Amino acid sequence: MALKKVSKTQLTLYKRIEGMIFSLRGEKVILDSDLAAIYGVTTARLNQQVKRNAERFPSDFVFRLTKKEFDSLMLQFATSNLSRGGRRKIPFAFTEHGAIMAANVLNSNKAVQMSVLVVRAFVQIRKSIVAYDEFTKRLRELEQKVTNHDNDIQEIVEAIRQLMAPPEKSKRSYGFSVEESKAKYDASKQKAK
Repeated sequence: MALKKVSKTQLTLYKRIEGMIFSLRGEKVILDSDLAAIYGVTTARLNQQVKRNAERFPSDFVFRLTKKEFDSLMLQFATSNLSRGGRRKIPFAFTEHGAIMAANVLNSNKAVQMSVLVVRAFVQIRKSIVAYDEFTKRLRELEQKVTNHDNDIQEIVEAIRQLMAPPEKSKRSYGFSVEESKAKYDASKQKAK
């Protein structure tokens, strides 16, 4: 199967979609308002279809944010507040599977076309996570090797220091001693007499 060349417009959309995906509760998700904008429908219409087709949206496909999560997102993404026309309801978060299912229940050509880009964005993020995990694993292995290597070098330096240290003086002397020789000479002279 030949790969279709991606246009600049599609690439721009793809990057924009990728920027809308974030981590929440250990999942990569996209908010209902962002997904609705991508699929060319209102957020109310998207959420209405989700409610009408609830059996197609288990909790691992879509879930409502908690008040705390929503407040945190408002701070993090600088979402407009209620007094300035912002969201009045706590949003839904769609996982990759939920985003695909949403395209199916909306049943519009644009939703189907855009769902391909949404899936590709989720896949690319998953690949990035795997690559990051692999990079982290290799970095840990390298750190371990360096740590072990440092210990080996430290042992070598210590051995060299021991070799360079002046030898301890032995109590027993080796070699020729003048006093000892003189004493032996004197003793042998005494015997000879």
